[in-house]
Amino acid sequence: MSTKSTISKLATTAMLSAVASVLMVIQFSVPLMPPFIKMDFSELPALLATFSMGPIYGVAVCFIKNAFHALFSTTFCVGELSNFLLGCCLVIPAGLIYRSRKSRKRALIGSLVGALAMAAISIPVNYFISYRVYMIFMPLEAIIGTYQAILPSVDSLVTCLVIFNFPFNFLKGMLTATLTFFIYKPLSPLLHK
Repeated sequence: MSTKSTISKLATTAMLSAVASVLMVIQFSVPLMPPFIKMDFSELPALLATFSMGPIYGVAVCFIKNAFHALFSTTFCVGELSNFLLGCCLVIPAGLIYRSRKSRKRALIGSLVGALAMAAISIPVNYFISYRVYMIFMPLEAIIGTYQAILPSVDSLVTCLVIFNFPFNFLKGMLTATLTFFIYKPLSPLLHK
């Protein structure tokens, strides 16, 4: 890889990381979800980096945006760590599948696999990392209570994560992939310059 190409990829990664950092701040609540679970599209620039330059650059965007937000973290960086791990679960499979044969179909398959991985890994990440830290400040019963306010029959943290967090993260991954499909082609000349 030439020095010019390396500098170009680093500049593109920096630009996409800045956009991802801004998008991470723009969060909104989702109906039928506890109020502390928010939707954002900060993985969109990471997926753009993945498809245009490779999965390592997508991971770099995920890392940089979360490192930036960790400076202002109100969750002892556990939210940022979880976001980084789940973002990697989306971009790595998507990038590896797409890289094997670059086509729209492979990008779609990669995004679907990435969204499923993101949703599946969200269960152990939340169970073993996020909520373990949150339980220092809020009892487990109170956390489950926020889910029970929506669906009274849930009675364990694992059930909450399977019923709520799994579909939420799958939806987030697929919405991110859908937006990527709409804007990748128009942005492609800029991303590959």
